[in-house]
Amino acid sequence: MPVVPPVEHAPALAPPGVAWREWLTALADLVFPPFCPLCHRRLGPGRRDPLCGGCWEGLERIDAPVCRVCGVPLPRFAPGPADTGHLCGGCRRRRPRFAYVRSATRYGDLVREAIHAFKFGRRRALAAPLGDLLAETARRELSGLRVDLLIPVPLHARRERERGFNQAELLARRLSAAWGVPVAKAVLSRRVATTPQTELTAPARRANVRGAFAVPRPDAVRGRHVLLVDDLMTTGATAGECAACLVREGAASVGLLTVARVL
Repeated sequence: MPVVPPVEHAPALAPPGVAWREWLTALADLVFPPFCPLCHRRLGPGRRDPLCGGCWEGLERIDAPVCRVCGVPLPRFAPGPADTGHLCGGCRRRRPRFAYVRSATRYGDLVREAIHAFKFGRRRALAAPLGDLLAETARRELSGLRVDLLIPVPLHARRERERGFNQAELLARRLSAAWGVPVAKAVLSRRVATTPQTELTAPARRANVRGAFAVPRPDAVRGRHVLLVDDLMTTGATAGECAACLVREGAASVGLLTVARVL
C-alpha cells in the first residue's frame, strides 16, 4: 500500500439551491423544533442534522499516528512517521486479510448510541452525519489511493427485510456522494444467515462467518481496488472474511472503512 501524505483540500463550492434549502430548514425548525436523538437537546449552531453541534464535535475521532495496516492508534512517542510507516504489534505478528482499515472514531458512548439508534431505532437520518464521518476520514487518510468501488458489507436478505435497510449501504451511498466513488451493492452477498456476532469470542466470530459470503459478479471486482464500508469494526472477523472472498475472486486490493472501532 502506498504511503500517502496528508493533503489539504480546497473547500467545496455550495451547490445551487443551498440557500433555499437552508431557508426551508429554518422555517421547518420554527414549526417543528428539532431535537438531537442523542442528548435530546434542541439543535443549534454547529448542528450536523440530526445531531446537535455538541454531539457532532463530541464524537471521538481517531487521529494519527495509527498503524498503517489495521489503523489502530499508536503511541504518540513512537519514533518516525508512525502514522504512515509503522505497524502495530498485532499486524507484525499476523497480517489481517484486508490491505488496510481506517475508522473514523473510537467506539465511545456517543457513537455507540448513534449507531444503535441508526440500526435498531430506524433513525435513517443518522446515515448523513455518520456517512460524513466516513468522508472526513477518506479525504484525510485515503486521498492518494485510486479506489474503484465502494462495497457495503452485506446483510443476509432475511435480516435486511426485517430491519428494512442495510446500514452499511446507506453509509456507502453518503460516502459515494461526497467522494465520487461508485457503490456496488450486488457484487458481494451474504449467503448464510449467521448468528449475531455480539456475544461471541474472536475465534468464534471467525468460525461463525467462515464461508458466509459469495461474489456473484467476480468480473466486477477482478483487478480492482475495492473499499468495504461498515458501521463498526470489533475483531475484524466479518471484514476479513469479506476481504478473503473478494481476493479469491480476483480483487487487486481490499480495504475497509468504518464509522467506529472497538479499541
